[in-house]
Amino acid sequence: MKTVLALVFALLPLSSVFGQEPEPLPAPRRSGGMPLMEALAKRSTSRAFDAKPLTTQQVADALWAALGVNRSDGKRTAPTSRDRREMEVYVLRSSGVSRYDASAHRLVPVASRDLRTVQSAQEFVYDAPVTFVYVADLSKMSDGSRAAKEATASFDTGFVSQNVYLWCVSEGLATGVRSWVDRDVLAKGMELGPEQWIVAAQSIGWPKR
Repeated sequence: MKTVLALVFALLPLSSVFGQEPEPLPAPRRSGGMPLMEALAKRSTSRAFDAKPLTTQQVADALWAALGVNRSDGKRTAPTSRDRREMEVYVLRSSGVSRYDASAHRLVPVASRDLRTVQSAQEFVYDAPVTFVYVADLSKMSDGSRAAKEATASFDTGFVSQNVYLWCVSEGLATGVRSWVDRDVLAKGMELGPEQWIVAAQSIGWPKR
């Protein structure tokens, strides 16, 4: 299957985001929603998605819940070890790939390819209109071996993905996180550098009826 995904990727048209401006996002809705204990009681992983698109407001809220700025000192909704802020959220949609700029609360275009169907051999994720890919910039973690850095980034990703889980429950959406992604193919399509490591992906969408 990995060979097939690589072949599909090779046949995709060349990416070009030259001249594309960052996409501003509406301010996140910071109040309301489901009570925390109720959201925890209903939290679950879904493997079936409806293809109905999410609204721009929903994408903005999900990104802010994941790793948005929630204090005047620039700190985030999810912690990272020693506040190194090595985590980044990339967004896969039909229109292409963007990186979430949390400080400016906007999406920065990265690639014009639709990578949702080459991200994984698990076909149930293909219908989800949005997938977040959690990427650790290991260059921001100056000490320790690469294995130690990846381990730290893995538990930091857990904080981020759980925020998204609880937000999805509150919004009536389905979601599922997974570490089984084709990292080589996806990293190439997302134009990542050698110190940017894909930790996991989390697809978001309406539950399939």
